[in-house]
Amino acid sequence: MSEDTSVDRFIKETSILEEYNINWTQKLGAGISGPVRVCVKKSTQERFALKILIDRPKARNEVRLHMMCASHPNIVKIMEVYANSVQFPHESSPRARLLIVMEMMEGGELFHRISQHKHFTEKMASQVTKQDAPVKLCDFGFAKIDQGDLMTPQFTPYYVAPQVLEAQRRHQKEKSGIIPTSPTPYTYNKSCDLWSLGVIVYVMLCGYPPFYSKHHSRTIPKDMRKKIMTGSFDFPEEEWSQISEMAKDIVRKLLKVKPEERLTIEGVLAHPWLNCTEALDNVLPSAQMMMDKAVVAGIQQAHAEQLANMRIQDLNLSLKPLNSVNNPILRKRKLLGTKPSDELFINDPENEAEDTNVALEKLRDVIAQCILPQAGDNEDEKLNEVMHEAWRFNRDCKLLREGLQGLSWDGWTKNKTEIAFHEGNTSCVAAKQ
Repeated sequence: MSEDTSVDRFIKETSILEEYNINWTQKLGAGISGPVRVCVKKSTQERFALKILIDRPKARNEVRLHMMCASHPNIVKIMEVYANSVQFPHESSPRARLLIVMEMMEGGELFHRISQHKHFTEKMASQVTKQDAPVKLCDFGFAKIDQGDLMTPQFTPYYVAPQVLEAQRRHQKEKSGIIPTSPTPYTYNKSCDLWSLGVIVYVMLCGYPPFYSKHHSRTIPKDMRKKIMTGSFDFPEEEWSQISEMAKDIVRKLLKVKPEERLTIEGVLAHPWLNCTEALDNVLPSAQMMMDKAVVAGIQQAHAEQLANMRIQDLNLSLKPLNSVNNPILRKRKLLGTKPSDELFINDPENEAEDTNVALEKLRDVIAQCILPQAGDNEDEKLNEVMHEAWRFNRDCKLLREGLQGLSWDGWTKNKTEIAFHEGNTSCVAAKQ
């Protein structure tokens, strides 16, 4: 019996609602396939994480690969998988989906954990880097059997290593018909993960990323790409003057452009900063920034959007321009590279004009999604998401309300058989196929 057949036998075709209650309004985070929600087992009241995929062969392959290694202590366990029809508000009919029930990781997202500490010290950052809680892999959307080489460029822009950008460049050249002259395909290795760790440590210490973009672009702009490819970053005095040289040293060694010069995981674990007996009780500026819920939400939203885009073959990216971002972490980064005349706008982001621009931007997002939807597994959920964002920022717009009512949707519900987006009360259709 093949592994695929074994997975098919594991999947239940009864309704998930017979055994679980689903909280459609609470999102734990975002995976490559979209938001991860909370579900509660009726018989035990135990909480689990629920991921929903469109039921396609590659989704079943994702489940198969996840199940192959689910017994590992650092892999999130799959509890049950259901094949049900689920209908979202904008859909005219139900669609076949896989509903994957997984163990709940109660620790939450890293930046949210940091925000819980009023005084987040450098010593605490060191402990988090080394590991202060169990860490588990939970998303296998791009999992492959390891053959010792990595060629497909998949990344989120603020964390991407130079080698992955080079893989993307060569990948795009080949797609455009340029014949490669190298006798072997360009590959990168797992040292890219150490680069990403360096970015995370940098953000934990000061509250903003080492590499950023000043310009809006659907791809990583040239200035940001150049900084990443050359490893050009700095330690601004205001935030870094009280941070130890040991911390700066580990960041420098993790953000080495050449992978052979970059710290290995063994080198990281042996680094003095992770094994220091000094107090390192200086309070970091990052914690105060992350205490703002809007900051954490903004980071999670940007991360979710990039994860969703990772399923898109053409790897289209959309970096929000720093002059319009309402996120103190990135606004701080913008301040470091702008003229004083820009400060008034940065210090007053809640002005009326900006609110109007945001509302219009949300409406444009809906139009763009309808005219040129991004190809991917979750394009329906994306349309649902942008529509609700548009409604959230335009609740007082009479024309929008009338337009939605003309589509038999008053902005809260579409019809009785679909998900009803009442605040705190969302339902779904989940039936045997």
